[in-house]
Amino acid sequence: MTTPRKPRVGLVLGSGSARGWAHIGVIRVLERAGIRPDLVCGTSIGALVAGAYAAGELDRFEEWVLRMRLTDVISFMDVGIGGGLLKGARLMAFIRRTFPDRAIEELQMPFGAVATALYTGTEIWLRTGSMLEAVRASIAMPGLFTPVLRDDVLLVDGGLVNPVPVSLARAMGAEVLIAVDLSSDLLGRHLQVIAEAPAAEQEVTATWMRKLQNNLTSLMGASDASKSPSMLDIVASSLNVMQVRITRSRMAGDPPDVLVAPRLARLALLDFHRAQEAIEEGERAMEAALPSLHLLGIRGS
Repeated sequence: MTTPRKPRVGLVLGSGSARGWAHIGVIRVLERAGIRPDLVCGTSIGALVAGAYAAGELDRFEEWVLRMRLTDVISFMDVGIGGGLLKGARLMAFIRRTFPDRAIEELQMPFGAVATALYTGTEIWLRTGSMLEAVRASIAMPGLFTPVLRDDVLLVDGGLVNPVPVSLARAMGAEVLIAVDLSSDLLGRHLQVIAEAPAAEQEVTATWMRKLQNNLTSLMGASDASKSPSMLDIVASSLNVMQVRITRSRMAGDPPDVLVAPRLARLALLDFHRAQEAIEEGERAMEAALPSLHLLGIRGS
């Protein structure tokens, strides 16, 4: 008697800045259930976590993010004006020192990342070459991180065109798709979340943001910085609106088989130090989605 072939399972990790640590929780629940995807892809922060997973470095990666404190996040913020508020060099230099770079073709699991060609808006699928360079291109959020030049094309965050890259996973051969959408509860929430942080963290964040805002105000000749939300809040909220709309539109036309939707609107753009909170919510959301996966015949080996 012929044993039925198991369908190829693809894990799709969406964009979402600091909320992206929830992807670690999603993967941990799948591991405990004995389910290992056949391929993984991601956009922006989803590409970073997907790359660590595909490289077999998720354990060390999780240890790193759980140790991260607000002061660590701020230490990575190399402020620059040309092309983005942050150059991203400090962050990527640290990641390169801590985690070995590998060619995408040599990773333990098929991996893909999404970026956007800045001048044409073309969706770019990164499937070869340096994994870390692909991740750096995918996380280059416009206005925040400087763009990345690859093959004479300037690349920015893939969330501009494909925040939850179901289409890439299908092109990579996935037959059952688990997609993690980090934007399902965002609209109308972003500018409220800073008030929910602990008082000490609010003060540190506010101090750093005031310094950044004052520097930008001096450079741009503006005078009403104190009367409006910070530039990062405005950028984040604008991108949230855009990504929510794009995600809903694209998934309506090409829905995943299982949708995992962590609810993390309470996390602000740079709340990377709140990893435990995000990971636990990722676990909760994936636990809730497991029955749907089982109905499709996907169970632990």
